[in-house]
Amino acid sequence: MSDPKPANAPVQLEVVSSSPHAHAGTSVRRIMLDVIIALMPALAVACWQFGWQAARLSAVCVLTCVITEALCRHLMGRDPGIGDLSAVVTGLLLAFNLPPELPTGIAVVGSVFSIAIAKQVFGGLGYNPFNPALAGRVMLLVSFPTPMTRWSDWHIPAPNGIDALTQATPLGMVKTSLTMGQPLPFQFDTATAWQFFLGNLNGCIGEVSALALLVGGLYLLYRRCVNWQTPVFYLATVAVFSAILWWQDPLHNLSPVFHLLAGGLMLGAWFMATDMVTTPVTRKGMAVFGVGCGILTMVIRKWGAYPEGVSFAILIMNAFTPLINRATRPRVFGRRRKA
Repeated sequence: MSDPKPANAPVQLEVVSSSPHAHAGTSVRRIMLDVIIALMPALAVACWQFGWQAARLSAVCVLTCVITEALCRHLMGRDPGIGDLSAVVTGLLLAFNLPPELPTGIAVVGSVFSIAIAKQVFGGLGYNPFNPALAGRVMLLVSFPTPMTRWSDWHIPAPNGIDALTQATPLGMVKTSLTMGQPLPFQFDTATAWQFFLGNLNGCIGEVSALALLVGGLYLLYRRCVNWQTPVFYLATVAVFSAILWWQDPLHNLSPVFHLLAGGLMLGAWFMATDMVTTPVTRKGMAVFGVGCGILTMVIRKWGAYPEGVSFAILIMNAFTPLINRATRPRVFGRRRKA
């Protein structure tokens, strides 16, 4: 039997901290840095396709978002918070959702709205219910519809010997033609699909190259920054929905490949529908979220007033995220399921 401790021996206090006690070795800053790295291929294509316009918008949005975040947190009496790089990601994503010739002042307005209203008003990172970049983009689209829908020239193979189709995106051209009762404005053949895949088309600066976005998305999967359920179910739903429409009426609907490669679908599926804050946390919930985004995207593209539906679809599903989390919450071990 060991000797008892002396009465005057120092007392050792055990320090108990709250969970979690095991750390995965990652952080918000590391995750945001991975997202920035994943966006670099798309940014490179944007600068190659649109030149200094893409660089200008990206720099303006990132700088404005960082300054706005620091100012808001200073006014709220909190630490600057810009070190987590979330404001940089918001700035890049907002810039990627803007047309290349958008005036600098409008980009600044959208950046301030994304951070001050869509993020900091709700309490900052982790509390915002809607994706800040998409909220800023939709606000600009509603407030400044003409500058937000002004496009540069772009070139794709077209029927009747037409080489250049100007002042419209592919989705915009299709929507306009169908609304006016005209046939589809171009043939979406293998050559056209290849140009769409590489990024030789008009659109917002960060959405034109499906290849660059796919490379970035695979990097996020490799780094385990996102789960596969949301982007896969999102893209698969769009493919199935558009295939049904195409099969029923090929004269007034383009193929699933077109819908997968055109517009902001790849950007939204890989980089905004996977936002950890505004999307479900359960794997079943992520699948439901992806399916809902896919259905809404195609409904808006086909029957909505706007040619593109990705931004609206993700924001609408953001509003349902708490309900999806509640419905897909796993059963607590040791408790019975409710009848």
